[in-house]
Amino acid sequence: MNRRFAALTAAVAAGALVLTACGGSSSDNKDSGAAGTAKSAADLGGLDKLVEAAKKEGTLNVIALPHDWANYGEVLDAFKKKYGLKVTEANPEGSSQDEVNAVKQLKGQDRAPDVLDLGGAFALTAAKDGLLAPYKVATFADVPDNQKDADGQWVNDYGGYISIGYDAKKVPNPPKSFADLKKPEYAGKIALNGDPTKAGAAFAGVYAAALANSGSFADIKPGITYFGDLKKSGNFIPVQASAATVESGQTPITLDWDYLQAGYAKKLEGKVDWKVAVPADGVYSNFYCQAVSKTAPHPAAARLWQEFLFSDEGQNLFLKGLSRPARLPKMETAGTADKTSLAALPQIPGETKFPTNDQIDAAKKVVADEWAKAVG
Repeated sequence: MNRRFAALTAAVAAGALVLTACGGSSSDNKDSGAAGTAKSAADLGGLDKLVEAAKKEGTLNVIALPHDWANYGEVLDAFKKKYGLKVTEANPEGSSQDEVNAVKQLKGQDRAPDVLDLGGAFALTAAKDGLLAPYKVATFADVPDNQKDADGQWVNDYGGYISIGYDAKKVPNPPKSFADLKKPEYAGKIALNGDPTKAGAAFAGVYAAALANSGSFADIKPGITYFGDLKKSGNFIPVQASAATVESGQTPITLDWDYLQAGYAKKLEGKVDWKVAVPADGVYSNFYCQAVSKTAPHPAAARLWQEFLFSDEGQNLFLKGLSRPARLPKMETAGTADKTSLAALPQIPGETKFPTNDQIDAAKKVVADEWAKAVG
């Protein structure tokens, strides 16, 4: 799935979307009362008043949320059941750039996105472009300062590690590292989850490869060179990895988020013997960010969605999907993290480090400039 551009980290935090000019105009934020400018539930008189305003709006528009991504299917169902709102889902396989494009191109229409789930690099850019509304959920203080915008324009929500997934039947001698992936026996077998200039999982795969090949957070070029060499050897194939390509056997080895790989294994149980390993020579972790569109047609519903995602219930649903919610350390201390889900998380080898905002921005530009030339 060509989902998002994920340069989101604990230190920071497209297939083009076809948009038409049809569709009704949305009411201005001012028509939804104070919700359009509310920076917290308290600004509306508390959570109960926020719920009341959201129910009056009746609808929440989300975009680029695949149901098998970090357990979003269950997250969406739980939100609808809890509050009784209609949830309109657009372009579930879209990327972060698709989300940003939709905010810009559908501005003023009822079908414009209310909320965004963005890779860190795109969240930073969207905030700079004035597309995001500042909003602090009730649990805002639980998220470390270096994982959120100070005003709440974006906040890290859930994340994971780049991992190697493989079909144990088709790959009897499985790779455990980026170095292993160079072996001739893996010819025509290795794929990324999308284009790294647009999709976060793919970008993160390149970053991880850089770390495994004498690169650094300040130097992603070795990762680009690595995939260029992998393409020349015939090992890397230009296919967007997904559960469907895994099931069909088209991508017997993939580089993707560990929680997505684990999701493939669960979804394809009995069909594909899918295994997952985090490569010790390229340990790379990222988070995705939540944000409210500044021009959300349903501003109260948008803010209520944020409150739900960052509640214990929402965070445990992400944890159930084998991702690591941003509030997990606080929830572990408080004893509110689901212990069964916590025990199921994949083990991580080595030390985890994170790039800075500036390093992510610089890496994104390098990939945009160099990827096509090196890999095609």
